[in-house]
Amino acid sequence: MSYEQLETALKERDQAPHPAELSDFIEQEHAADLARFVAEWPPQDAWRVLDLLELSQQAEVFGYLPHQFQVDMADSVARDRLARLVTEMNSDERADLYNELSEEQRAALLPALARAEREDIRRLASYPKDTAGAIMTSDYAVLTAELTTGEALQKLREEALDQETIYRTYVIDSDRQLVGSVRLQDLFLAPSKARVSDVMERNTHAVTVTDDQEQVAQQVARYDLLALPVVDAEGRLVGIVTHDDAMDVIQEEATEDFHRVGASKMVRNMRDASVFMLYRARIVWLILLVFGNIFSGAGIAYFEDTITAYVALVFFLPLLIDSGGNAGSQSATLMVRALATGQVRLNDWSWMIGREVLVALLMGLSMAAAVSVIGIFRAGPEIALVVALSMVIIVIVGSVIGMLLPFALTKLNLDPATASAPLVTSIADAAGVLIYFAIATAFLFPTI
Repeated sequence: MSYEQLETALKERDQAPHPAELSDFIEQEHAADLARFVAEWPPQDAWRVLDLLELSQQAEVFGYLPHQFQVDMADSVARDRLARLVTEMNSDERADLYNELSEEQRAALLPALARAEREDIRRLASYPKDTAGAIMTSDYAVLTAELTTGEALQKLREEALDQETIYRTYVIDSDRQLVGSVRLQDLFLAPSKARVSDVMERNTHAVTVTDDQEQVAQQVARYDLLALPVVDAEGRLVGIVTHDDAMDVIQEEATEDFHRVGASKMVRNMRDASVFMLYRARIVWLILLVFGNIFSGAGIAYFEDTITAYVALVFFLPLLIDSGGNAGSQSATLMVRALATGQVRLNDWSWMIGREVLVALLMGLSMAAAVSVIGIFRAGPEIALVVALSMVIIVIVGSVIGMLLPFALTKLNLDPATASAPLVTSIADAAGVLIYFAIATAFLFPTI
């Protein structure tokens, strides 16, 4: 059976009971694949697909659905039905859903949940957005140092199904202070009478609930961790950030950076976004950049006499300013990514600018050689010399602008991704116009 056959069967049978082969097929599929299939249905009909699964499987599939689709599904089902599903969800996914719901939906859902789930949701949802506390889960196992390895393994057997991971378990004291961690394989290999304190690692890296989620995700990726413990201000263990949640953060942050590079606000779902939402996400930056381009026009007006005397200069203007903008955009994109991944630090700027000037000089000379040939045939050797020299300087200036903007924004505690391609291009365009016509005036004006 395929997803096409499943869709046909669901449509044909409408509200009738589904045969066993449908359940067999759907239970064999990965939750992420099922979520993609479910998301193609109207929210009220998507519940029919979930009803083919056990409640725990329903919760797993539901967790893979886009947040807005989860909200739409929550709005199309009875409160008690939703409460049963929410109870089965992982704690972090449960809190994420709660944060997406409207006040009315929250007020309807909370009374239908058990007290433990209500308190857990409120606690996790209380942490500021984009922090470790906001993405951590409370579904984790803990051990104490005085347990024997045999007792520890028995405890993990009893709790494993309710936890996100047991491959590394965290060790706490009576005050829930994090004192270490222990790998599952070390517990298995140790004598059953040995103490957890004998096999645990005492120097366990942890983050605090207020740490930025992007930095937390980078640490998970850098150290290749399955999970990273999260502690409060007093050092008490309050949750863990798992590898899958860290990867979601990295994807989310990368998407957000791409939107900023495109000089637009982040749109969570491009397919479902309304025309007005897409318009609003892009128009502000474009209007600001329109006013920024006035400087280019002012530069052209200032050198009106030079342009009037040598009209051929205008032929090369788009080529030159586009080259500067492209070089700057390249440089800015590379630097934003390098800063985001930690490959480059703020105090590296002086070394990076020296290397960037050399790279830009080589690129400018190569491009100048090509454009000077066109200049000779199009407008003569004098114009060709002006164009070639302008090309070298404009490419260098554009590249330096593109490299320095991310550093400057980072120094000001602003997101370096704001040094977007359109912003860099606009600045480089204005600079390119001034450089080109200033050089042309200096070289050609005496012969006017």
